[in-house]
This record gives sequence, C-alpha cells and structure tokens, in this order.
Amino acid sequence: MNIFITGASKGIGRATALFFAEKGWFIGVTDVDRSGLAKLEKELSGKQYFAAIMDVTDSDGVAKTINDFCAKNDGKLDVLFNNAGVAWMDPFESVPLQNHHAMINVNVTGVLNCTFHAFPYLKKTQGARVINMCSAAAHYGVPWEVTYSATKFFIRGLTEALNLEWERHDIHVCDIMPNFVDTPMMEPCHSKVVENVGIKLTTQDVVNAVWKASHKKRVNWLVEFFPYNILQPLAQYTPRFIVRSIMKKKAGL
Repeated sequence: MNIFITGASKGIGRATALFFAEKGWFIGVTDVDRSGLAKLEKELSGKQYFAAIMDVTDSDGVAKTINDFCAKNDGKLDVLFNNAGVAWMDPFESVPLQNHHAMINVNVTGVLNCTFHAFPYLKKTQGARVINMCSAAAHYGVPWEVTYSATKFFIRGLTEALNLEWERHDIHVCDIMPNFVDTPMMEPCHSKVVENVGIKLTTQDVVNAVWKASHKKRVNWLVEFFPYNILQPLAQYTPRFIVRSIMKKKAGL
C-alpha cells in the first residue's frame, strides 16, 4: 500500500507520514519546505519512502511529482492525502490581500491540482482513496478566519460531490474535519475564537482519523473534543439563527 502526502514536513503531514511508515506503507512526502523535508527524511531512514520538493500551486510540478511517485508503485496510487494548507486568523481587513490569495492558492487550487493529476493513477488502483484535510470551520463561516473558513467550505463541497461522482471509478473521496489542532500552523493564530474554543486536539488525534479513512468508508470524518463532539453533529438539526448566535458569541462579537 502507498500514500502520497502533501504538506508533509511538519504538523499533521509529518505525523501521518511517520505513522503510515511504521505500518509498512510506501510513503510519498512532499513540501515546499526544503529543510523540514530533509529533517523528515532522516526520521524516515530505513523505511520505504519517496520525497520531493513540491509546490501544490504549480500544476506542472504536481503532475511530474505524482507521476514520479506512481512510477515507483507500478503506476498505482492507493491514497492521496491532500494535507497542505495555510492559515491566517485575524480580522478580514487586517490580513494582507496577498495572504488571502495564498490561502485560496494553497488550500483550494493546490487540492484541485493534486486531485486532478492523481486521477489517472487512482483510477487504475482498486479501492483507491482521496482524503482531503478539511476543518470544523466548514460547518459555519467562522469570524476572524474568514478566507480560511471559506476555503474549507470549498473542500467540503468538492469532497461530497466527488464522493458521488468518483464512486463509479471505485475511488472513495472523504475529508477530515478537525477542530483546532496543536500544530505549527496554529502558533501565530490567536483570534478570539481560538481563545474561547481552545487548541485541544493533537496531531495523533487527526492521524487516527486518517488511518481509519484509509480503510473505512465515510464521507466526513469529524475530529472533535467535548462538548463540540456532541454539538457539531447536532448543529445540522439546529436552526441557523441559533448556530449563528453561538458562533457570534464564540467570536466575541
């Protein structure tokens, strides 16, 4: 079995790579962070892996890298894990426009590039999976992380639509929807929502969900802690004005 991971040099990507490597999988690790990737390669020493510097926003580079990885796996791809992402959490107007664009380019265009170019190899692989890193921010638009939240709505929509469309190709598409996770991406994020909700999930909590998603079929994998593990599933049955009121309170507005 093999898995191709984007944004693998740190956080959830790194933890996933190390976990799957221990399970005996052939690991494809990619990132734009050259030094972080080099460090991960040292940790993967003795395991079966493929590593490459790859910018998910570069369509041609993505196509070449996925092709190179699959060439080492008889043209097959068991799991594509679209994990690469960036986030800035501040008032919308305080976030530089280039950062808004970066979130769209990495979180949206990057996933499109990887999923599109991976399709021929996924189609050739029995029981292939696409696992997209989504977020609890895709349940309801989150203040202070407006564009990030919007990109995750895109990921959820893409996931649910492709889950239906690619079933005819025996490709299962799903997403992982965690609340705030203790990763390097969250270190500069100190919005009121983060402060009120808290960062209580670990990378291993998310990895456990990714592992299940690589074997079992579910569209949205919720990764939560109390009381949100109860509130999030109930939210779909709750009148939107109540959900909006709760979100407003959590955001300190």
